[in-house]
Amino acid sequence: MLPLTPNPESLVLPNPLHPAIVHFPVVLAVLLPLVAVGALWAIRSGARPVRAWSITTAVAAALVLSAWIAVETGEDQEEKVEDIVGEARLDAHADAGETLLYTSAGILVIVALGLMPGRLGRGARVAGAVGTLAAAALAYRVGASGGELVYKHNAASAYATSGVAGSYTTDSTATDGNRARRESGENREKSDDADGR
Repeated sequence: MLPLTPNPESLVLPNPLHPAIVHFPVVLAVLLPLVAVGALWAIRSGARPVRAWSITTAVAAALVLSAWIAVETGEDQEEKVEDIVGEARLDAHADAGETLLYTSAGILVIVALGLMPGRLGRGARVAGAVGTLAAAALAYRVGASGGELVYKHNAASAYATSGVAGSYTTDSTATDGNRARRESGENREKSDDADGR
């Protein structure tokens, strides 16, 4: 007989979860303008507006949901990564993620209004399609800053285990090295700020 409640060991979720989740809002933000333009073309070709535009609305809703999950999982893992990359870099990435979330929610409202009949629906569909470009640009910004944290500032080492060939180590030597790199990077940021004044 199968158990009625799932066994925690049988659930396979990546750890950390944030890097696995963040690809969904980025992909959806890139696809959304294409779906919106396709829906506008279908409507212009004679498709029923509600039917054609409902796909755009569904993709926009999925973008908001995935962006919210990405923000939440990022906040859950913030403290661990902050020790390696520094607070300023991590805050910039988190702010970009929240901007994507709030902008996507606003776009969803406009896109949903596109389901309305008449002039209001037509205007909302055009405005929503244009707004999807903003979501794509913001997703690029979030993805670029996240990639920089991982590949340039070594954020992934927060989750590496020691003793595995070819991986980063989290022993005290590596931690001291990460701390020194972070402090050096923060000093460079301060120097850049001072030079830019």
